[in-house]
Amino acid sequence: MAATRVWLSALLLAFLLAAAPVVQVARAQSEEEAATAEVVDGADLGIVSDDTQVSSDGPLSPAPGVETVCVFPKNAGKIVLAGEETELLVGLQNEGESTLNVVAIHSTLHLPFDHKMYGQNLTVQNFFNASVPVSVQATFPYTFAVSKFLQPGAYDLVGYIVYEIDQNPYQNVFYNGTVEVVEAGGLLSVESVFLITLGVALLGLFGLWAYGQVQQLSKKTKKAPKVELGTGTTDANMDEWLEGTAFAQGSKSKKKK
Repeated sequence: MAATRVWLSALLLAFLLAAAPVVQVARAQSEEEAATAEVVDGADLGIVSDDTQVSSDGPLSPAPGVETVCVFPKNAGKIVLAGEETELLVGLQNEGESTLNVVAIHSTLHLPFDHKMYGQNLTVQNFFNASVPVSVQATFPYTFAVSKFLQPGAYDLVGYIVYEIDQNPYQNVFYNGTVEVVEAGGLLSVESVFLITLGVALLGLFGLWAYGQVQQLSKKTKKAPKVELGTGTTDANMDEWLEGTAFAQGSKSKKKK
C-alpha cells in the first residue's frame, strides 16, 4: 500500500509539471495580444553595443500617461541562449499630453537573490526619429545577447526604455522578471533533466512494486512437502501400545507355534 501511494503521488507531480508549460504559453499569448501596435514608421536604429551608456544625471522616472509592455515572440518560456541574440518587443502607449521621442532601450541581468549583484550589462540600443504622438501605441524591437561564458541558470532581467518629452528625459521599466539562460546547442534543459530523472524514479518504484507482488504470489503457490512414515517405526509403536494386553499375549503364542 505504501509503494502504491508513493507511485500515485509521483504520477500527480509529473502531471502538474507537464501542464506548467501549457499555462505559460497561454499567458504569453495574452501578452502578445495586448501589444498589437505596429512598429513606429521612420524609427532608425542607432548604435548598438554593450558599452554605450545612457546619459542621465540621476535615476529617471516614468512620465504620466506612458505605459509599456514586453513580449518575447515565439519564446513562451523566456529562454535565453548564451552567446546568441534574443529578440523581444517593447510596446509603448502614450496617453500623456505631448509627443514623446524614444531615445534608447537597454537592460541589465541580475542574480535572482540579490539585484545589487549584476550578472551583466546588456546591449544599449539607440533610436533616432522615433516619435510617438499622443494617444498612439507603438512597438519597438530590442535584441540583446548574454555572454557565452555566463553560467546557465535563472536570472532576473530588467529592461528600460528611455524617452524625452519636451527635452526632459524619462524612463519606464518595461520588464522585470526571470529568464532562463541555457547553453547554446544544449540538448537538455534543466526542466528536461528533471522530468527524465522523475521518469526513471517512477519506473524504479513500479519495478519494486511489481517485484513485491511476484514474490507474494510465488509464496502462496508453493506446495507443502510430503511427510513419509516408515513402516518399521509404526509397527514398533503399535507393539509398545498393545504390550500387556490379551492381544499381545495371543500374538506371542502364535509366534511360538
